[in-house]
Amino acid sequence: MTSLPRDTAPGSPDGGTTEHRVEHRIVIPGHVPMVALLGSGDSVLRAVEDGFPAVDVHVRGNEIAVTGPAGDVALASRLLDELVEVVEAGTQLTADVVRRSIRMLTAATASRPAEVLTFNILSSRGRTIRPKTVGQKRYVDAIDANTITFGIGPAGTGKTYLAMAKAVQALQSKQVNRIILTRPAVEAGERLGFLPGSLTEKIDPYLRPLYDALHDMMDPDAIPKLIDAGTIEVAPLAFMRGRSLNDSFIILDEAQNTTSEQMKMFLTRLGFGSRMVITGDATQVDLPGGTASGLRVIEDVLTGVDDVEFCRLTSSDVVRHRLVSDIIDAYARWDVATAPARDREAPRGGRRADQQRNDGRAGGR
Repeated sequence: MTSLPRDTAPGSPDGGTTEHRVEHRIVIPGHVPMVALLGSGDSVLRAVEDGFPAVDVHVRGNEIAVTGPAGDVALASRLLDELVEVVEAGTQLTADVVRRSIRMLTAATASRPAEVLTFNILSSRGRTIRPKTVGQKRYVDAIDANTITFGIGPAGTGKTYLAMAKAVQALQSKQVNRIILTRPAVEAGERLGFLPGSLTEKIDPYLRPLYDALHDMMDPDAIPKLIDAGTIEVAPLAFMRGRSLNDSFIILDEAQNTTSEQMKMFLTRLGFGSRMVITGDATQVDLPGGTASGLRVIEDVLTGVDDVEFCRLTSSDVVRHRLVSDIIDAYARWDVATAPARDREAPRGGRRADQQRNDGRAGGR
């Protein structure tokens, strides 16, 4: 790619001064399709312009001219360089990719957008699974580097999905002999005993998200055979007790709903040649009132233990609808704003806790 900088201009027509503006021209290599770089209906180009309102972007043939304040032009030009690399790697550009890339550049992280967005975890069924944010890339790297990795963060940050992709990759490359997926069977307002049906029918709804992720990553016809052979096991956390899990990739999902005792039980199942990933969102605990979450306790317990990594994902790592990130941030602000009032209510907690327990029983019915 050829970049041609040029100053455009120094003062206003009336003799005053204006912010120094520069022009930077970028020549796109001939093998890069401009339609892939600019997006359908120029959607990618518009996202670049939206990200840098003070910059004018003009395209003529395979040349892009970026004009505006020097700092913004430098950043926008860097962005376009990164997007060219992403296209060259075969990754489709979207407005979301542009927005995430701008966040990476403005956050001045060590990772470049092209490095993050072209890092392949798993290719399956005509699609490639990759991290989409710097936080997700750190999470994936931590799984590679550690025996036990905790992925802690809000909904939509890819905690479970990326862990599943790494598990399938490890199985396919014969790093492990089996995948074990587990969740605590706890949900708000309901207990397994009150649900209708057989044990399998009771358990299935809690494990369905894990099955869904597997179907995204493997041939659906192969999954029942692998489950029947024990190569893939999907089971509630209670089924892990008393076992030693060797040569396995083990994922504990929704770990915020474990008690401290359950978390200890799970972690001590680790056998030789195995790897564990524990995922959860400490802000969405569904345990009965007064029960401490094992996920909230474990970081204090394992501080200083080697080969264990805690990765924290944030609203900036959300890859669902943009409103999900906004909702998470809004709840965080609300928690901060209402904390003093909730602290004042703490002495009356007995009555309040009783009411919450009663509400939970009503929900169970």
